[in-house]
Amino acid sequence: MSETKDMSFLEHLEELRKRLFRAVLGVVVGIVVVVSFDQFIIEEVIMGPRRIDFVSYRMWCELSDFLGLGDKLCFKEMNFSLQSTTMGGNFSAYLLVCIVGGIVVAFPWIIYQLWCFIKPGLNKKEISSVNGIVFFVSLLFFTGVLFGYFILAPLSIQFLGNFQFGDVQVQSTVLSYLKLTTSLVLGTGLMFQLPILIYFLAKLGMVTSAFLKKYRRHAFVVNLIVAAIITPPDVTSQILVSLPILLLYEISIYVAGRVEKSKSKSAMA
Repeated sequence: MSETKDMSFLEHLEELRKRLFRAVLGVVVGIVVVVSFDQFIIEEVIMGPRRIDFVSYRMWCELSDFLGLGDKLCFKEMNFSLQSTTMGGNFSAYLLVCIVGGIVVAFPWIIYQLWCFIKPGLNKKEISSVNGIVFFVSLLFFTGVLFGYFILAPLSIQFLGNFQFGDVQVQSTVLSYLKLTTSLVLGTGLMFQLPILIYFLAKLGMVTSAFLKKYRRHAFVVNLIVAAIITPPDVTSQILVSLPILLLYEISIYVAGRVEKSKSKSAMA
């Protein structure tokens, strides 16, 4: 056992304050990195999905040609424009990009600080059982971020930006555009943490692989509801969100099963 388990309540609060400060400092460093490359990030990363030559649109078009569908999956135009309707609109958009970008850049550091706060309260066996947790949490997060950025965000922008309502042309505010993209990207990154969440719930005995298998159909329905909430109301986007979540759910069942086997071996030892 670690000696830090004998820390008083105030000492635990002080340790938490220290870890939070370091996490915030990491976000500040991430913001500095984003500011240092702000033009590239804004023009190429943030505004990339607005351009018809964006890599995701090219891939969909190539897939359409490969499947023999001609140009049915190709995106040919962008029928919307971005504007700022307030004096501080552009500045608010810039701040949002910097803060969200800083959080994404600093995410592994934030998770590391959280792990450093939790780790002293665990014994050696518990620590070894979650060896590499910072790496796997970060890997799942960035995988979700990339999926959200290259798949969900472009499809959502295309659908909502080109949706016709009479002769009304979409003139979105830049903040609305950023809120859509950042919510999809960050939301997907967090959703990809499902196997990690199930791992800890299984360790605590709150869920089992049998429970997850029993309610697989219910999880499928919840999955569709969540997909409908976080994506535009088109079937393609909802399916694209649902499929990875279903895969993550099946991985979670496997993870819960491994935890149960580990517990059984420990009990027999």
